[in-house]
Amino acid sequence: MNSKKVWLVTGAGRGMGVDIVKAALAAGHDVVATGRDLAKIRNAIGDHDSLLIASLDVTNPVDADAAVKAAVQKFGRIDVLVNNAGNFYGGFFEELGAAQVRSQFETLLFGPMNVTRAVLPVMRRQRSGLVVTISSTAGITGLVFCSACPPRTVLISCALS
Repeated sequence: MNSKKVWLVTGAGRGMGVDIVKAALAAGHDVVATGRDLAKIRNAIGDHDSLLIASLDVTNPVDADAAVKAAVQKFGRIDVLVNNAGNFYGGFFEELGAAQVRSQFETLLFGPMNVTRAVLPVMRRQRSGLVVTISSTAGITGLVFCSACPPRTVLISCALS
C-alpha cells in the first residue's frame, strides 16, 4: 500500500507553515506550499522534486481554486489540507481600524473556508481526505490586546472516507 500523500499547506512562507512543509517532505510526501510571496517560500524551503510552490492569498476564492487546480494538475490529488495562513492585529478595540479588523476576519475565518471549499470537491471525488485547520485560543478565550481575534472555524480536522 502506498502511504505517500499529497499535502496542500497555506501560509508556507514562515513559521509553522515552513516546519509543516519540511516535515511532510522529509516523510516522503508530495507538498504544495502556498502563500502570497513565492520568493519567501522558496527561500525558506528550497527546491525539492516533490514540491510545488503556488501563489495563494486565502482571502481570494479565485486564488484558492487556482492553487487547488495546480496541485491536482501536478500531483493528481490532494490528501491533506493544512489551513495554516494567519495574521494578527493586536491592540485595544478602539485603536484598531475597521480595515485591520476586516483583514483579520478575512484571513483567519473566511480564508480557511475559501480554501476548504476549493479542496472539498477533490477530496469527495477521491472519497478520502483530511482537513486540518490551525487555530488559536485567542478566538475562543479573550486575551489582552486580542479584541479583533475572530473565532476560527471550529473544525479542527475532518476525515472524508
